[in-house]
Amino acid sequence: MKKLFIAGYKNTTQNYQDAFSQLQVRFDTLPDQISELVQQGGLPLSVSDYDGLVLPGGGDIDPSLFHADNRGSYEIDKPLDQVQLQMLEKFLQANKPVLGICKGLQIINVYFGGTIIQDLPKYSLSVHKYEGKDKVHLTKAAGGTFPEKLYGSFPVTNSAHHQGVGSVGDGLLVAQYGFDFVIEAMYHKTLPILGVQWHPERMCFPHINPETVDGSLLLHYFITLLK
Repeated sequence: MKKLFIAGYKNTTQNYQDAFSQLQVRFDTLPDQISELVQQGGLPLSVSDYDGLVLPGGGDIDPSLFHADNRGSYEIDKPLDQVQLQMLEKFLQANKPVLGICKGLQIINVYFGGTIIQDLPKYSLSVHKYEGKDKVHLTKAAGGTFPEKLYGSFPVTNSAHHQGVGSVGDGLLVAQYGFDFVIEAMYHKTLPILGVQWHPERMCFPHINPETVDGSLLLHYFITLLK
């Protein structure tokens, strides 16, 4: 049975845990207290114990990590950001697949030198920002990319974010975008790494949404990349 590391706290990643359990995948999560781990140089785990990494959604990334002043970022957990970046590096060094979801996509972009739009324009916020529930909207998938192969040219997805990818990091390619040109998915041109701005774990199994695509297809696709 494959095993993943979900780089988020146990009590904030339940939907991810539920979805991967349905797909017969084992996983571990971060301990509740990580500040001391950061001071000690990171999480003491062996990447060899895992087949892949999941970078889940969450709050905003500390703007200092992409060399910017705070211009609208909130719910920042810098120790978590630092651990997620460290773990991303370790899994990439081991050439093991990585899936980023929402904030996780942005972490990937920052790792490769990209930037973050800290507060989307007003119209985009009306399309993407969480307001009591996920937003649902149409997107465009680039031909030949993983979203297009899984869902066709115009996937309908959910959204729950007020930030987005700004400049795209080195080696990353855009795979999907909204009709307001907010980036919805990316992948690396040579490394086994992909990410989406939407939440597949909230569009599958007991959370299946008849208005959107089935998120389990993306999660299953990621599992097929695990060696």
